[in-house]
Amino acid sequence: MTTAAIDAPMNANPTTKRVLHAAQILSIENLTVSFDGFKAVDNLSMSIDEKELRVIIGPNGAGKTTLLDMICGKTTPTSGSIRFRDVELTRLPEFKIVRQGVGRKFQTPSIYEDLTVGENLEISIPQAHGVWASIFFKRTPQIKERIGGVAEQIMLADHLRTKSGRLSHGQKQWLEIGMLLVQDPDLLLLDEPVAGMSPREREQTAELLKTIALGKSLVVIEHDMDFVKSIANKVTVLHQGRLLSEGSVDQVQNDPRVIEVYLGH
Repeated sequence: MTTAAIDAPMNANPTTKRVLHAAQILSIENLTVSFDGFKAVDNLSMSIDEKELRVIIGPNGAGKTTLLDMICGKTTPTSGSIRFRDVELTRLPEFKIVRQGVGRKFQTPSIYEDLTVGENLEISIPQAHGVWASIFFKRTPQIKERIGGVAEQIMLADHLRTKSGRLSHGQKQWLEIGMLLVQDPDLLLLDEPVAGMSPREREQTAELLKTIALGKSLVVIEHDMDFVKSIANKVTVLHQGRLLSEGSVDQVQNDPRVIEVYLGH
């Protein structure tokens, strides 16, 4: 159980000190980003522990995707800090944040549909990146073992030679998660990973994410509360770019503020 201080409600003093946990992997402090005067994220502070599976929920426009954009370097904050272990991410470009060990999956699967599942996993391996690296890249037994292991984990071991465009929507989502896993990040950011999936695929994805969380930290944005209940260690609720509530699924579901602005609708 984390010893980090629970974030204060929206009207709390923004200078309140936070207690940091020794096992913390990500620390966000007083994070703000403005677009033409509109604060999409407003003085947000939160933290993620090692091997934690955190789910972020909230109504449309709450700042959820913008938060992930800032963590991975796609959007530059107006102010505030994002520290991944001992590294300040707000000063780094996207590719260097990836090298630090942060992986991002967007809402729509970004796979190469004309390539097979195995080829998609192979080109995602860091050793295959870049012109010179790709020229001298070799399919060593270790790399073949890694691809096979990830394919097994994402339930696509029987589809390694299948063209990715022939996969179901859920399988394409799993493949993109696998393309992150072969890069071996320490923190995965997943934006609505079960959108468009069948009920059975959602159950399988829940098991997949819980397995991944045994060795890595995950931050998942999701709207499906049944899915949230099945995976979350802890839930963070955002509203109008600020932290509204944080705690267990039961705690946030019974928070009158969350019911009013999100769950009640």
